[in-house]
Amino acid sequence: MSRAKGKIGEDQALLFLQDRDFKVIDRNFYSRFGEIDLIAIKDETLHFIEVKSGKWDPVHQITPAKLKKIIKTAQIYLSKNRLDMEYCFDAVIVEDNEINLIENITF
Repeated sequence: MSRAKGKIGEDQALLFLQDRDFKVIDRNFYSRFGEIDLIAIKDETLHFIEVKSGKWDPVHQITPAKLKKIIKTAQIYLSKNRLDMEYCFDAVIVEDNEINLIENITF
């Protein structure tokens, strides 16, 4: 997927989350391990959110290796910003104009 199409999916996910009372506080946070697409707060919980979009089951693009990179990057984010709060890892799936939130993704 091109970077431009990925950005469109992220923009759709951002609006979707805002409509559900998430406050997006950061976007495209990079570390040497990887990237977190969106970081948001809702109900005093920090959400690290991976956005996947496409036509053919994009949820399967979130592999155990990808999740491991997200977790390491989240640890850096928490340390860098000196945050001590509840957090979780979520995914927003944008597929054929349908958007779904999957909370607490794990393998």
